[in-house]
Amino acid sequence: MGSDNNPEPDVAGAVMAAREFEETIILVGDKTQIEAALAKQDTTGLSLEIVAAGQSVIMTDKPSEVIKTKPDSSIHVGLQLVKNGEAAAFVSAGNTGAVLAVAMLRQVGLGRIPGVKRPGLGVIFPIKERPFLIDNGANADCKPEYLLQFGLMGSLYMERMLNIASPRVGLISNGEEEGKGTALIKEAGPLLAASGLNYIGNIEPKEFMNGAAHVAVADGFSGNLVMKTAEAIARYMADALRDEIKSNPVTALGGLLAKPAFGRVRKQLDPNEVGGAPLLGVNGVVIIGHGRSNAYAIKQAVGQARLAVEKNIVEAIAAGIKQ
Repeated sequence: MGSDNNPEPDVAGAVMAAREFEETIILVGDKTQIEAALAKQDTTGLSLEIVAAGQSVIMTDKPSEVIKTKPDSSIHVGLQLVKNGEAAAFVSAGNTGAVLAVAMLRQVGLGRIPGVKRPGLGVIFPIKERPFLIDNGANADCKPEYLLQFGLMGSLYMERMLNIASPRVGLISNGEEEGKGTALIKEAGPLLAASGLNYIGNIEPKEFMNGAAHVAVADGFSGNLVMKTAEAIARYMADALRDEIKSNPVTALGGLLAKPAFGRVRKQLDPNEVGGAPLLGVNGVVIIGHGRSNAYAIKQAVGQARLAVEKNIVEAIAAGIKQ
């Protein structure tokens, strides 16, 4: 129940998911609030359960404090359901840092897959080629071996989820030439080259957006900047184009004629279509949605989690890391 406007979008999305996927959806959080939100929905014939959590996590809570002071939060309770085998996956649109922190600790969450040094937060970009960026903000400071594992986990994710054989893996840098980039990039490149992955070398963000690689590897600081810059540019272009089309009758008429095409592009670029970002490397399926998620985005995030379970993503990563 963690979206910015919770619990309405979270509950409505869960209802949509239960109807579309015909699965049992467990809602974790304040029971009274969840029941009130469910009363506004048509739940006839749907399998929905409520598991109460006595504490909630807000966006300003520090992850370290959540671990210590909120052991009965919906994040703790939900992850424990997965750990105990009572749920197949965990989906949240709440405090990303808190989800990361709790999920990584074996005592209170899921723990890391054996051999994984740092879990990575990935995201499928909602553009034509649907490339995957990892890390997207979980690890601001990285070591070269972290980037190597991000490449492996991202490759396995795209192979299983999008059925891409031997996904192309690139390393985000400020230039394509070998030797460009920070000390981290220069040390990570040879590790990826020797990994057995389909590594294509350094790529600039523009190559990533054009589909040069199926998987783009970055430290969490750089990856998060790439994602947020892309989101900001997409919003600016959409707003500027709308304002210019409405500026005079001639362009307004042209805009009306082109409205179906604009609608298709808008749908393609809509982050709600993706639903959420997988946290790869923890010992269970975890999908983290944006705080601005609407009901449709929540439903899509549940669908992504469901597919990750079906495709045995956690088991594939465990085998890959071990190998």
